[in-house]
Amino acid sequence: MTVLGDGTRCVHGGVHDDGLGEPLHPGPVLATTFHLGLPDDPPPTDFYGRAGNPTWRSLETAIGDLDGGECVLFASGMAAIAAVLRLAGRDGALVVPSDGYYLARSLAHEELGPLGVQVREVPTVGEWPAGVLDGAALVLLETPSNPGLDVADIAAAAEAAHAAGALLAVDNTTATPLGQQPLALGADITLASDTKGLAGHGDVLLGHVSVRDPALAVRLREARTRGGAVPGPMEVWLAHRGLGTLDLRLARQASNAAAVAAAVAEHPLVSDVRWPGLPHDPAHAVAVRQMRRWNGVLRFTLPGEAAVGQFLAASRLVASATSFGGLRSSADRRRRWGDDVAAGLVRFSAGCEDEQDLVADVRQALDAVTG
Repeated sequence: MTVLGDGTRCVHGGVHDDGLGEPLHPGPVLATTFHLGLPDDPPPTDFYGRAGNPTWRSLETAIGDLDGGECVLFASGMAAIAAVLRLAGRDGALVVPSDGYYLARSLAHEELGPLGVQVREVPTVGEWPAGVLDGAALVLLETPSNPGLDVADIAAAAEAAHAAGALLAVDNTTATPLGQQPLALGADITLASDTKGLAGHGDVLLGHVSVRDPALAVRLREARTRGGAVPGPMEVWLAHRGLGTLDLRLARQASNAAAVAAAVAEHPLVSDVRWPGLPHDPAHAVAVRQMRRWNGVLRFTLPGEAAVGQFLAASRLVASATSFGGLRSSADRRRRWGDDVAAGLVRFSAGCEDEQDLVADVRQALDAVTG
């Protein structure tokens, strides 16, 4: 069987050639109710919009192929994270990254903790405390981490989690399914905010979870139906359209990230530049072993809040925005959201501009910072 490349799978994934006269690019199915037939007819696949939709299944097929598992869509990345964290139940501990996305920690502590779930935190890299996996039901990793850009060894974490009887879930948002395949590295669950790189155009809220175990996929779909965290068909259709160019966008974003990382590292006011693709980056050795392709997100630190403001005000191409993975380069100061980082830490999302234009703009914006 021929193994198709990333670009081909992005373009053709989940697309069905339905025959003569059918649209080559079918639109979203917007119906919320479907014909049931007579009472004694077998129930159809689609009967109500909260339980299923053919537009969902098309994108789930495409993403599942890229992830190497069975995909379940959710209304947002946080809805996907919430569904996964709730798998821990009340009888097992939940282990979450202390330096990952802040809302995942907030959900664990503020909503699941009061229900009796024991929540423990571990850093993305470094030794985990003794006994932290005792009685654990689920371990969540985020790699590369957001906003630190640290990289966890997924295979090693999977071995440790499974030895303790726990499931391993990996937030793969920063890498995308093309950059990293956690399921192939031993994880039980991979999830992402598809609002970011997968949809890629800043006009969709969407998330997904992919798993290897069909029974786990059933549990997630049931949780989605009960909880109502269902995506709109139009959003799903837009994300599927965006997926078609993920291969091209990721290549340009990673190339631009490499160029921006090299440029900012030369500036005297910049410190602590992190991007897994840099040969000297502390995460590079692990990243080069487990990542298939580089990502477009980097970080660096300026002297403080005022310096970040001066940088953003002087830039002509870099938007001040808090998402990442889009066509347009953007940056934000992560301390403003409550991340425990330096006041001047900037998360930079490289877009699809021409490299020379983007680098020149970043350099002139840095030169406008007075320190």
